[in-house]
Amino acid sequence: MLRLRVPWAVACFVWACGVGCVDLDPLCPSWGLCRAPLGVNASPLGQGCGETWWGAAGLGAWGLSSASLVDSFPIDPIQENYVRSVRNCIFSVVYPTPFKSKVLLVAVSKDVIENILDLHISVQGTSDFLQFVSGGKVILGSVPLAHRYGGHQFGSWAGQLGDGRAHLIGVYTNRHGERWELQLKGSGKTPYSRNGDGRAVLRSSVREFLCSEAMHYLGIPTSRAASIVVSDDEVWRDQFYNGNIKKERGAIVLRLAKSWFRIGSLEILAHSGELDLQRRLLDFIIQEHFPLIAVNDSDRYLEFFSTVVSETANLIALWMSVGFAHGVCNTDNFSLLSITIDYGPFGFMDSYDPNFVPNTSDDEGRYKIGNQANVGLFNLNKLLQALKPLLDPRQKQLASQILEGYGQRYYTRFTELFRAKLGLLGDDEDDNYLIAFLLKLMEDRRADFTMTFRELSEITEDQLKELRIPEEFWALQDLGKHKLFSEWVAMYLLRLEHNKGDTDIKRRRRMTAVNPRYVLRNWMAESAVQKANLNDFSEVHLLQQILQNPFRRQKAAEKAGYSLRPPAWAKDLKVITLPSGVLQGQDDL
Repeated sequence: MLRLRVPWAVACFVWACGVGCVDLDPLCPSWGLCRAPLGVNASPLGQGCGETWWGAAGLGAWGLSSASLVDSFPIDPIQENYVRSVRNCIFSVVYPTPFKSKVLLVAVSKDVIENILDLHISVQGTSDFLQFVSGGKVILGSVPLAHRYGGHQFGSWAGQLGDGRAHLIGVYTNRHGERWELQLKGSGKTPYSRNGDGRAVLRSSVREFLCSEAMHYLGIPTSRAASIVVSDDEVWRDQFYNGNIKKERGAIVLRLAKSWFRIGSLEILAHSGELDLQRRLLDFIIQEHFPLIAVNDSDRYLEFFSTVVSETANLIALWMSVGFAHGVCNTDNFSLLSITIDYGPFGFMDSYDPNFVPNTSDDEGRYKIGNQANVGLFNLNKLLQALKPLLDPRQKQLASQILEGYGQRYYTRFTELFRAKLGLLGDDEDDNYLIAFLLKLMEDRRADFTMTFRELSEITEDQLKELRIPEEFWALQDLGKHKLFSEWVAMYLLRLEHNKGDTDIKRRRRMTAVNPRYVLRNWMAESAVQKANLNDFSEVHLLQQILQNPFRRQKAAEKAGYSLRPPAWAKDLKVITLPSGVLQGQDDL
C-alpha cells in the first residue's frame, strides 16, 4: 500500500531539474528527490529551478506544486486507499488509478492550455501530456489529494461526502499570477468513493468538458476543462436506474478552478466540531482568494460571508439570464468562490418554463430553474450555520441581516441582466413589469428562451411596430400568437423611446452582445455523445469551436441547425443523477 516517505514540505518539482514525470507505482512513491524553494512557480518571471518556459511545446520546463495545500493543513494520516470515515484533516493523499487499456486524447481546450497553463497547444501530441491528463503519471512534487467535505443533499444532511472520483493533482500559478488548482475527474477510487467505482464515463465527461467551456464564453463564472481522454476500460452503469446495466467506456476530464472549496468544505468541519481546523481553512481561503479582506481583521469571517452572499446572488442571476439550470444545487456543489462547479444533470431550457427540471430524479422539483434563487438562500443559510461557532453575538446578528438582504441583491442583479437583454438603458420603474410581462407570455406560449431574446436582438423596431415578424424568427412567431403580444410590443417600443441618444442599430448591437445565439442544449450534447460513443468526435470538436463564440452567427452552426427549433426527439431526453441517499460513483447523463 502507499506509504508517505518524504516531508510534507515537498515543494514544486520542476522538469528543468532533470527528472520529469514519475510513473504511478504505489510501491515506490518517490515524490520529490529534487526540491526547489517553496512556491517556485509562483513568480511570473520564473527564476531559478522554477523557471517556466511560457508557451513550451513540451512539459520539460513546467511544474506543479501541492505545497500551499499540504503545508497548510493536517493531512489524513492513513495512506492506504480504502473507503472510510475521515476526521481532523482537509485532504487525503491518494494517487489516481491509471486505466489498464490504451487511452486516447479526444479533445483539448487551446485557451486553457495556452492562456492558463502557459503551454503551447502542440503539447497535446506528446506522450508525457497524454499520461499526465489520464492519471498515468504525476509530476514529482505535486502530491495527489482527495478533498474531504460534506453537504446537504436535497435538503438533508448527508454527512461525509468528498472527492469520490477526483484527484487534485497540483496547483499552478501562471504568468499572469493566477493560481489554478488542477483536478482529474474519473481517475479512480479514493477514501470518499463510498460504493462507487471512482470512474466517469465518456458521455458525462463530454458534457462536462463542453458545458464548462461554454459557460466561460457566455461570461458565467465557472471551472474550466483542459482535456478529455477516453479508454477501453469497461465501466458498468445503470444509466436510468431501471436495472438495465450496460458497459460504457471510462473517461477522465482534466478540469481547473481557482479553488475547489465549497460550502460543504466548512460544513463537515462544523458538524464534526473541528473548529480550529475550520478556522485555519477559512483563513487560508480568505488569504488566497479574498484579497480585499484583511486576514487580521476581527470581522474577516463576516466580510467573507457578505462577499459569498453577494457573489452567489450574482452567479444564480447569471444562470437565469442564459436559461441554465444546474440540476443538483446541493451545498457540496456550491463553490465558496461563487463559480459554477460539478456539472452533472445540468440543462439549458428550450421552452421557457419556470418549472423546468433538468434532473428527472428530482421528483419534487427542488432544483427546478425557477427555484434556484431560493435554493441559493437555503445553501447560504447552511453556510451561516457552519460559520456561527466562529462568530460572536454581534457578528451573528449582522450575518443574519446580510443573509436577509440576499433576496434584494438577487432581484436587483436579475433585473439588471434582463434589462440589458432587452436593450434598455437607464432605470425605469416599469422595467420590472415589462420583463415579467414578457416572461409570462413566453411561459404561456412555451416560447424558446434563448431564441426569443436573440430574435428580439435581431429584429428591427420597424418590423416590431408593424408586427411583421420574418419567417426565420420562429421563436418570435410562436410568441406572436399570444393574444397579448401586441400589447407587450407597444409597451416595449414606448420604453425604447426613453433610451437617450440611442439608435436601433446600437440597440441591436448591444442586445446581440448579451443574448447568445447558441447554448449547449441537451439535444446538441446528446448528438455529440452518440457520435463519440462510435469514436466519432467531430461534433464534440464542432460544438467546442462554436460555443467559443456564442454571440456571433456562424455558418457551421447554422448548417448544423443549432439555432433552429429543437428536434422532436429532444423532448424525450432524460438527464438523471442519483437521488438523495444513494451512494455515489455513478454518472449523470
